[in-house]
Amino acid sequence: MTQRTKRRALGQHFLKSQAVLKKIIRRISPQEQDLIIEIGAGKGALTFPLAEKAGKVIAIEKDPTLIPSLKKKAMSNLTILEKDILKVDFDELLKKEKNFKRNLKLAGNLPYSLSSPLLFKVLEERELFTECVFLLQREVAERLCGQPGSKKYAPISILFQIHFHLQLHFMVPPACFSPPPKVDSVLISLKKRERPLFSLQNEELFRDFLKAAFKHRRKILRNNLENLGIPLATIDEAYLKFGIERNARAEQLPISRFVDLFQYFFK
Repeated sequence: MTQRTKRRALGQHFLKSQAVLKKIIRRISPQEQDLIIEIGAGKGALTFPLAEKAGKVIAIEKDPTLIPSLKKKAMSNLTILEKDILKVDFDELLKKEKNFKRNLKLAGNLPYSLSSPLLFKVLEERELFTECVFLLQREVAERLCGQPGSKKYAPISILFQIHFHLQLHFMVPPACFSPPPKVDSVLISLKKRERPLFSLQNEELFRDFLKAAFKHRRKILRNNLENLGIPLATIDEAYLKFGIERNARAEQLPISRFVDLFQYFFK
């Protein structure tokens, strides 16, 4: 497999626009008290400018062909790790970094092929990070920020908005990358809330509940809930209690109503 083919398989698109890089660095706002973990160091376009300003940078790169050139330019506060980010144990990685425990940022140009599992890894380990700044495929970024009544609104919107303040900052066109992807990218920030919007005792069950609720988007929510094995009489009781229209679809309900329904059905 050639390097070019391998990088395509890894979903790597290197950011080459210096103007965009400067805007991303300003948004990450590296400080002396910050430890920044970078996902996908690539050729170091973001890595080295971050290391010049942050207290410490741990740059993680899976492609072994890129590691030597990264290590050649290594700085005293920069650690280069050849690892698969999906297999990284953040808790273990951070055991030696107690000085930065309250100032941990996660950043990177996320490979399109890995964006969903990476985001859910972040969601699972959210207590570790004060903020995340990612360059993401536009469609994925807009889904994270999706609002009720929008086609972008989905389970991932609800799960992330419960725990993070999300903000879309600016779009990055394909021409800013090498090789250029076929879609636009967006810079998005995820800042952890001081406390979740709602307290859920079983988030894994809530995630399954949302997946079932949105499974057939063209169907009314009532039918999707019935497919979960919830008796129609119980569904109707909940609808009456929370003022939900019988013909409502999943994308029409705010986050609070999904929490109400979940707690009613699985109390």
